Amino acid sequence: MADSQLAPVLFTRATGYRLRGRIHFDKACVGEVVPGRDESYVVFRKMILDPLPGRSEPGALFTVRFHFNRLSTEANKRLSLLPAPFIAAQPGFRSKSWMLGEETGMFQGVYEWQTVADAEAYWASFPMRLMKRRAAPATLWREIIAT
Repeated sequence: MADSQLAPVLFTRATGYRLRGRIHFDKACVGEVVPGRDESYVVFRKMILDPLPGRSEPGALFTVRFHFNRLSTEANKRLSLLPAPFIAAQPGFRSKSWMLGEETGMFQGVYEWQTVADAEAYWASFPMRLMKRRAAPATLWREIIAT
């Protein structure tokens, strides 16, 4: 793992973003229903990192779906906020929507990344490794789409 991906480096980077007002939580989209392949998902949180001037539109969408191994849905919704700074500090990160399946309670994350390479690198990142440890392995699904 590159030094730029270590947890203390990511936390420091995210703190700088937050202090400069670049990280926002969009409350307007909370409650939106997003159709999925097998069911609809309800957005319960969205985090946006303001792009630097001159940056182009995001070039990739990364979607991950899973059930958590332990704890209630509400507990997992609260705990899902803990890795937020480590997610926002990933190279190429633009936004993340946290969602919950209306029928199954399946969690879904939809991320926007600057490039497909950034989205692919996220699969092996510190925050994704934390999520994979908490997810029921047979339920883990991911997809990356160039936009």
